[in-house]
Amino acid sequence: MANLTINGKTFDVDVEPDTPLLWVIRENVGLTGTKYGCGIAQCGACTVHIDGDAVRSCGVQVSDAAGKQITTIEGLATSGALHKVQQAWIDNDVPQCGYCQSGMIMAVAALLKEKPNPTDSDIDDAITNICRCGTFQQVREAIHAAANT
Repeated sequence: MANLTINGKTFDVDVEPDTPLLWVIRENVGLTGTKYGCGIAQCGACTVHIDGDAVRSCGVQVSDAAGKQITTIEGLATSGALHKVQQAWIDNDVPQCGYCQSGMIMAVAALLKEKPNPTDSDIDDAITNICRCGTFQQVREAIHAAANT
């Protein structure tokens, strides 16, 4: 049994300790905003925050996440207001198919927490998520827009 805190709520889940956090979030907790992309922690579609750090949840065992604060895309907005990155995504028409976008938004939110006004080089270094639709220019514009709010 693992005890997880996700988006401020506590969940007891009966899974094997080596179960990927991604599957626990989606299948056991029912939060499907975090997406499965590659399963090898490369594409970033499954990015969540653990204790404020962006991590790829398909590569994290549930036992390693127990006792930590986990935030998914569903928990990024506060008090009914979108996070500034979510709003920048809308304002800059970032999504195409949208599949990678929740993970991308989570990665960007973590970047802006660490570096409130990132340079293009900072963005290149930190945002390694893959967008198969190629929205990288819109992503960069949205990151700069969110940084300026």
